[in-house]
Amino acid sequence: MLPCFRMRRPSERVGVVPFGAALVVERWRLSNGLTVLLLPDPSAPLISYHTWFRVGSRYEEEGKTGLAHFFEHMMFNETERLAWGEFDRRIEEAGGETNAATWIDWTYYHESLPKDGLGLAIELEAERMGRLVVQKAQVESEREVVANERRMAVEDSVRGKADELLAELAYGRHHPHGWPTIGWMADIEGYRVADCKAFYRTWYAPNNATVVVAGDFDPADALARIEAAYGALRPVKLPARAAPPPSRQRAERRAKLPWPTPSEKLLIGWHGPAQGERDHAVAELIHDLWIGGRSGRLRKRLVDDLEIVTRIRGHVGGLAHAGLFDLWIELREGVEAARALAVVDAEVARLAGELVPADELDKVKARTELFTLGAVETMNEKAYQVGFGETVVGDPAHVFARLDEAREVTAEDVRRVSSSVLRTARRSIVHVVPEGA
Repeated sequence: MLPCFRMRRPSERVGVVPFGAALVVERWRLSNGLTVLLLPDPSAPLISYHTWFRVGSRYEEEGKTGLAHFFEHMMFNETERLAWGEFDRRIEEAGGETNAATWIDWTYYHESLPKDGLGLAIELEAERMGRLVVQKAQVESEREVVANERRMAVEDSVRGKADELLAELAYGRHHPHGWPTIGWMADIEGYRVADCKAFYRTWYAPNNATVVVAGDFDPADALARIEAAYGALRPVKLPARAAPPPSRQRAERRAKLPWPTPSEKLLIGWHGPAQGERDHAVAELIHDLWIGGRSGRLRKRLVDDLEIVTRIRGHVGGLAHAGLFDLWIELREGVEAARALAVVDAEVARLAGELVPADELDKVKARTELFTLGAVETMNEKAYQVGFGETVVGDPAHVFARLDEAREVTAEDVRRVSSSVLRTARRSIVHVVPEGA
């Protein structure tokens, strides 16, 4: 059902982008708007095949939240030519594996296969881009799966619930970054078949997608196969989606979350820069300076010296538009969260008031370089970085551009970004308290 095909015309080569020191990404565009990124790498007899769609939770509408994630599940159902379960079975029989993920800016699907599995990946992905079956039986089946996932990942998880509350606190429930990617439960329960068909027709079109192939393959052969499989799919007129409005937060926001847990916890989020901004590279270095390795300033102070925290984690949101710089802190039983927050405040003041010593900054940069090179080690990781960079910032080699930016960060950059990002007026705090406390 939902066929959308047309006559094929030749694809157009639109550029070559260096990827690291020895590889290049060839960028092609089919006449229907499909972007194809080819990264030949004969270092192992494998291929990784990714399909990235420019649709995530920020593309949704209120009352229909979670549809992007819902379709991550729907796409593994039956198509006009594939029975339910056949997609996974054929990939597994070929010695491969497949999975998918959804976030605020994107949804992507991937297969990792022996090199002779390229044709299979092309066949299966083109099939579900153009011929997915969207009927009541499929929608009802996945509705229950996703509802159960929400119960486990959010409603029965202290971290999941805290994350959801922090986003709502920092952005507001009506901001696209303020609703959960998995969707509100009432919305999940209310999806209609018509909603799902409209979502599929609107966003799962070739001109809203990027295909990435990384591995041991012949580029001309791969492109010919992709043209044959996808070339007749029709493009659509994509809806205009304005950038999410910037945060208007001007004062600290706090929320208390009672939970059946033996110890207090803190989730702190500051509004940070977008992925494509140079200051995002600085924010990532600050994050690593704080909690990277055993010598991270916050980790060492809270876990080793004061022994009041059992675990500290963090994340710098990698979004097309401004995301959150967050910290998750689990305190020891009987320790009040205010003690840990006081240490965080002191470390913020230290970053804003003192230049980071050169040897300490160099150590963080070296760790960043090691992490970056490790993030492009496998074929799947290479394909992921190409797809992420293209979809979020328009640069398939963004991972290496970011590494170059990190190398150039100065101690003054750290002080400047710390002063502008890590402000009390721009942060939100979720305080998890043991129920009954």
